[in-house]
Amino acid sequence: MKTLSCRGCGHELHDTFVDLGASPLSNAYIAPERLDESERHFPLHAFVCSHCYLVQLGVFESREAIFSDYAYFSSYSESWLEHARRYVDDSARRLQLGAESLVVELASNDGYLLQYFVERGVPVLGVEPAANVAEIGRGRGVRTETAFFGIDTARRLVAEHGRADLMVANNVIAHVPDIHDFLGGAAIMLAEHGEMSIEFPHLLRLIEETQFDTIYHEHFSYISLLALEPILGLHGLSVVDIEQLPTHGGSLRVWAAHRGRGANANVERIRELERSAGLHDLATYRRFTQEVVRVKREFLSFLLTCQSRGETVVGYGAPAKGNTLLNYCGVRGDALAYTVDRSPHKQGRYLPGCRIPIYEPQKIFETRPHYVVILPWNLRAEVMEQMGAIRNWGGRFVTAIPSLRIHE
Repeated sequence: MKTLSCRGCGHELHDTFVDLGASPLSNAYIAPERLDESERHFPLHAFVCSHCYLVQLGVFESREAIFSDYAYFSSYSESWLEHARRYVDDSARRLQLGAESLVVELASNDGYLLQYFVERGVPVLGVEPAANVAEIGRGRGVRTETAFFGIDTARRLVAEHGRADLMVANNVIAHVPDIHDFLGGAAIMLAEHGEMSIEFPHLLRLIEETQFDTIYHEHFSYISLLALEPILGLHGLSVVDIEQLPTHGGSLRVWAAHRGRGANANVERIRELERSAGLHDLATYRRFTQEVVRVKREFLSFLLTCQSRGETVVGYGAPAKGNTLLNYCGVRGDALAYTVDRSPHKQGRYLPGCRIPIYEPQKIFETRPHYVVILPWNLRAEVMEQMGAIRNWGGRFVTAIPSLRIHE
């Protein structure tokens, strides 16, 4: 096997975090006319660096192949839009942003967040590599550059637009194969007294809640404060504040600034939280596999029991995390008849690997299944509210992570 080097510190990677076998790209949804074609599968083997404790995958496909035409649109989740609205209100107050400011979002998607700064009259610039997604943002009045962000892009954008008072990096740092190029570019583009917020699913919560389905090829890294702080320091950035968030099963919002500013008490609190949880001990990472196997057994046992009883099980959502779960567990259409999704960009296609069809949500009310497995479990409350009418015929919701649970 080829030796991999840590993208954080350069040390060789030898320690397995979890090996989920081989899987197709998680957002490579299949059009009906391509069902007779084979799919490329890549190892989904996550390692932990014994030196800096960054959890990561090897790079098997280029960022251009993964992100240049993208099927994920942030605006289809009402709870995520509300999260964005609150962020805009809070950060505008925090940094006193106004008509003379500049807010830059890296991986701005379809303008889901920057549109709210536009409403406030704050100048914005989105940087989004997926041309199809960026175009939606422009339609919302969000000035958007179609580009991958790094040092070269940052230098060009500074020359054209100036430096940013606020840089936003929501759920993008894990998607970056070259984390040093990305953060090096951020350091160039951030104004002297500006701040950068970096939001990401917290590795600690991934471990504690057995959220292995968030491991897929688009996510090159799985991040803790322990791993992130030294990398920021190499680019002259330091952590000044941290917020804990419920999004994506438990996230951190790290506020960083140019070196020289002190950190508040929240930073040391999260450092101690990670120390107490054992993130400085390789044994913590090595135990993860046995929990993943437990989840797999529980989920398959549930599906097999339903089959034996003649009970129909379908899915809600076609998220990347769902594709990891289904492919790792070997679930196909005989066990999960179909799934549904609100996004028209996914409807009429098939999930990669397992090739389960994706329909509009109305399909559930037409077929009246016994169980609906919520694949985007982080949106469980939103989904159960929107689809609550399944209880009219005795239908029930199910989540598989962190443990199999049938919701009343």
